[in-house]
Amino acid sequence: MKGLFLTFEGTEGSGKSTQVTILAEKLKTLGYIVRTIREPGGTPIGEEIRHTLKHSNANHGMMSETELLLMNASRAQLVREIIRPALAAGEIVISDRFYDSTVAYQGYGRGLDREFIRELVSFAVGDTRPDLTLLLLVPVAVSEARRLARQPMLFKIPATPEEKTLPTPLPLRDRMEEADRSFFERVEEGYKAIGSSEPKRIKVIEATSSVESISQTVWAAVMPKLAGLEK
Repeated sequence: MKGLFLTFEGTEGSGKSTQVTILAEKLKTLGYIVRTIREPGGTPIGEEIRHTLKHSNANHGMMSETELLLMNASRAQLVREIIRPALAAGEIVISDRFYDSTVAYQGYGRGLDREFIRELVSFAVGDTRPDLTLLLLVPVAVSEARRLARQPMLFKIPATPEEKTLPTPLPLRDRMEEADRSFFERVEEGYKAIGSSEPKRIKVIEATSSVESISQTVWAAVMPKLAGLEK
């Protein structure tokens, strides 16, 4: 029995995570067994790597090469521990990011050798490749606005006497989002190149419309892939 492997791609603030949730719930209501995962992460080892890459206070000096290797270490674990067994059991696996992110972020964004990246990715994933990739594209200006809007407020004026005694939570730092605009412009360029390079696998979706409209486009792309898949 073979399952179905779907991936969502896009720059920060493109709405990937929202669409992953909507699609997973729709498939579950239809009787499919669905497993959602994220990159980096998705396994105990991968989540440790995710923290190191994104949130750790010790990662300020991380080199691009280190970032690339850690990303693919997490991915290699995820493929073997989670993705392959789930697909072998006939499940639908939906991943929030996969190897296209590495080409876009570490290849185009960080400027590392893209041919070497492809070789490293091949080592990490082998023949475990997505059946369909949904690539959500938004302009850099929209991505910036959405990233700012979703950040927790650093300071909050206490509304009640009780709140005055509570510690003020700090927003969770994300190292990847600390890059400058030129980095995200290169990432956007990378995703556009990726989208045009494999039109049979990748469905490019302009993600500036409503959540509902985007989810309908996603469903139209996914539905043909369900033919013959057991529930």
